[in-house]
Amino acid sequence: MQEPRIQRKLAAVLASDMVGFSRLMELDETGTLARLKAHRLELIDPAIAKNGGRTIKTTGDGMLVEFASAGDAVECALEIQQRMARRNADVEPDRRILFRIGINLGDIVVDGDDIFGDGVNIAARLQEHALPGGISVSQAVHDQIAHKLDVKFADTGEQQLKNISRPMRVYRLLPDGVDLAATGPQAAIHSGTAEHLSVAVLPFANMSGEPDQDFFADGLTEDIITELSRFRDLLVISRNSTFVYKGRAVNVQEVARAFGVHYVVEGSVRKSGNRVRVTVQLIDAKSDRHVWAERYDRELSDIFAVQDEVVSSIVGTLPGRVEAAAHERAQRNPTRDMRAYEYVLAAKVLHHRSRREDNVEAQRLIEKALELDPNYAHAHAWRGCIVGQAWTYNWCDDPEAAKQLVISELNIAQSLDDNDSDVHRILAAIGISLNDHDKALHHQERALSLNPNNDLIVVQHGEVLTWLGEAEAGIPWIKKAMRLNPHHPERFWNHLGRAYFVARDYKEAIAAFRHISKPDHTHHAFLAAAYAMMGDPSAARAHADAVLAMNPAFKVDEYMSTLHYKRTEDSEHHREALLKAGLPA
Repeated sequence: MQEPRIQRKLAAVLASDMVGFSRLMELDETGTLARLKAHRLELIDPAIAKNGGRTIKTTGDGMLVEFASAGDAVECALEIQQRMARRNADVEPDRRILFRIGINLGDIVVDGDDIFGDGVNIAARLQEHALPGGISVSQAVHDQIAHKLDVKFADTGEQQLKNISRPMRVYRLLPDGVDLAATGPQAAIHSGTAEHLSVAVLPFANMSGEPDQDFFADGLTEDIITELSRFRDLLVISRNSTFVYKGRAVNVQEVARAFGVHYVVEGSVRKSGNRVRVTVQLIDAKSDRHVWAERYDRELSDIFAVQDEVVSSIVGTLPGRVEAAAHERAQRNPTRDMRAYEYVLAAKVLHHRSRREDNVEAQRLIEKALELDPNYAHAHAWRGCIVGQAWTYNWCDDPEAAKQLVISELNIAQSLDDNDSDVHRILAAIGISLNDHDKALHHQERALSLNPNNDLIVVQHGEVLTWLGEAEAGIPWIKKAMRLNPHHPERFWNHLGRAYFVARDYKEAIAAFRHISKPDHTHHAFLAAAYAMMGDPSAARAHADAVLAMNPAFKVDEYMSTLHYKRTEDSEHHREALLKAGLPA
């Protein structure tokens, strides 16, 4: 018998995988297998056949399919995800069957009934990058279909896919009728199941007997929160909220009820000379049971290893084990100079106080860190953040020089460590301030992919979408940030009010701005505009008068020049509303 001929050809490869297969099998093995089989027979296999696909192989929870063209593969993936969304509509969130799909166009090696090669490997890694219920595609697929199919894309930028040597530009498709935001951690929030995948980390106690070492305990707590936040399937309460309990005796069950979480982490730090002892315990607040506890005695130089062990151990004990793939974290570039690390921790604590005098001291400390370690990426990122705070609040003598310093520091940080979410968060904010919306969205998406539970990144995502003219999509992100940080700053209400105003929901915009305790003239300007568009001239006039009382030189056109709308219609809508309220042009 003649051996099958090995050949090479260009093909579109679709790789799919079921989300949380092991967890669902543990919940209901027979039911899960039956539902998966039904989905394949009734939906997936017919969609593949309809679009000319050839199923190469199937596993218990995934499959590999070859198509003649990228368009056929994308049409098939869209049909599967859109119809699966409808099938899941009446299913309890924790029992939904969701798929991730990756599609690549490239050279493959055909050996009989099987296919191999780089094109296949990339499709498999793209699948891992996709959101639950979503589709990720390569640059080649995007270029083939961008102007042929009526689909929307989100550019996530260059990604380092596992076991792929070169960075790959990855795009996410946004299927009509599929709410990708509702398939992540926030879906559990709205369905009432968040407590099973959520945790609050309380401020670690400083047991050193030295008040000036508080910053070390605070910084370690913040770093653990940040590292936990990298796990996409875990909702982590922000440091701004949990630090409300710093220095207080707490009842763990009350803390859990306040934040709506199931798990609480407590810990302490005792630092003496070049040694550090960290104790940590994970508590199931519902049963008031210690799930896990550990003590780490280390040389101070091992502090990064201590953090990694704490994070890994906590995540490993959570229900469902939060999926094995979630353990892959972005590559880090920690400093080897522990004095530099301590200076960065102290600078962060000062920065969070949001006071001018603390900002000055934070700048001094971050500069000391960089003197000790000029290649410390995270220190460069935080210098950009701290100087950016001074620039934003006009605490600097030369704003233009401050802005250029922020950009320079972030560029340095990015060149040293492109996986630092703070770098991309601040670059996105700079992009908006310079009206470079495409650049802002690129960095915002990158920041979100690196740290999806950071409330500052999440709220900024809603803000960026609002400036881009997608306020309806931005509102849920702002609300999610408020959930992540129940003690969020008042400016979150400002972001929500602006988003509702751009979405033409004036009643909700007014309700959001009413939460601001000390409104400035810009808040009154929004209220005046919203009341004018609602047809309430008296309230509009009252707020317009408040604007002019606070800022007698206020002019609509000058004010509009400070805003960052991408769409002309949004800018014109805002300007019309301000003039309608009686404010001077």
